[in-house]
Amino acid sequence: MIEELHIVGGGMAGSEAAWQAANLGVPVVLHEMRPERGTFAHKTGNLGEMVCSNSFRSDDHEQNAVGLLHWEMKAAGGLIMDTAYRHRLPAGGALAVDRELFAEDITAALSAHPNVRVSYEEVTELPDRGRWIFATGPLTSDALGQSIARATGSDALAFFDAIAPIVHAESIDMDVAWMQSRYDKGETEDERRAYLNCPMDRETYEAFIDALLAADKTEFHEGETAGYFDGCLPIEVMAERGRETLRHGPMKPVGLTNSNDPENKPYAVVQLRRDNALGTLFNIVGFQTKMKYGAQKEVFRMIPGLENARFARLGGIHRNTFLNSPTLLDAGMRLRAQPNVRFAGQITGVEGYVESAAMGLLAGRMAAAEALGTALEPAPQDSAHGALVHHITGGAEAKTFQPMNVNFGLFRPLEGLRGGRKGRRERYKAYTDRAKEAWTGWLEGQAAGAAQTEAAE
Repeated sequence: MIEELHIVGGGMAGSEAAWQAANLGVPVVLHEMRPERGTFAHKTGNLGEMVCSNSFRSDDHEQNAVGLLHWEMKAAGGLIMDTAYRHRLPAGGALAVDRELFAEDITAALSAHPNVRVSYEEVTELPDRGRWIFATGPLTSDALGQSIARATGSDALAFFDAIAPIVHAESIDMDVAWMQSRYDKGETEDERRAYLNCPMDRETYEAFIDALLAADKTEFHEGETAGYFDGCLPIEVMAERGRETLRHGPMKPVGLTNSNDPENKPYAVVQLRRDNALGTLFNIVGFQTKMKYGAQKEVFRMIPGLENARFARLGGIHRNTFLNSPTLLDAGMRLRAQPNVRFAGQITGVEGYVESAAMGLLAGRMAAAEALGTALEPAPQDSAHGALVHHITGGAEAKTFQPMNVNFGLFRPLEGLRGGRKGRRERYKAYTDRAKEAWTGWLEGQAAGAAQTEAAE
């Protein structure tokens, strides 16, 4: 009998880990505390629920490190990527999905898998026996967080994630707003018109910034720290860094022409991205916020085209915990102080849906190999998966460790390539070509090993 693998957390990482291990023949118990115990950010009890955004970001696997992770996960039979492509929405070169259909499909696939049993219960302690993967994500419960702190001998680090609001499409004034992806990116007309754009002139922009800065914000409780991750800053925090920050960030007006008024170039543009397949909901891109609900309605209705906006969900803020992984985890993502426990996903210090799922993929395969008594070579460092896991388990500086998105800065340099911006396209293509070759070889090696084991039996 193969020992059961217990996975705690049914988000991106836990769902992917369960799928990978189960497909390798290992019996899995997937523990998810929702809906028995809810969280601030989640709305359902579905596995794989997306809370902050409905986007897996760039799908360009030749010029973008995130797109490369998409490619690698797809090559490995990843549940998250396969499901994302089935429920894809037009997003101008990004991989965005209908979040409800996506989560329903993830839940159905895992619930139907013969090697997976889903147990809806809260796990509050790190077990000292058995094989476990903890993929509890940014909203690890207080009880479990305390158990982790006791086991590691150090406090979990904390920062805060902010969630962007979602608007009902029918409440948007299309005499003001227009549909266009930046630089008309995309291969189809739907892709080239994937974003809804709301223009601002300079006077409106300045008034908007003033309102953001003056709005009532969520207060932190005593003992909490507000160390934000730069990739998910609340919009008002960006505004505090300078009045032009937003205009050069999520509100940049470049690559867009207002079809309602083509002669006038907007000073700033607010973009909204479709949030469901019906096109009835749009989320405001990059508008994560910690403003109080009343202030959000008042401030966001200052945006031209959103004066009468009705909100399906307002923004919010929540605590996010992560480990100092370079000091606490070994190369196999096991807790050094308790090797029967692995961690995966955002709690390891990766940031983003894609990166979280990727670490779940690796943890699931590592745990499965261990359960089956087979050897598993480390993920090749030249792959996107390998570069990321190497960073969090030893490549990063422990004293300054912060959540990290995958990026080409984590990859080993290639000799003989032109540096700087002018050589970037050739350099990135070389990185992705090398990564694909390394990743494909790694997967083929595992398949060959499995075949040999089966033949021997």
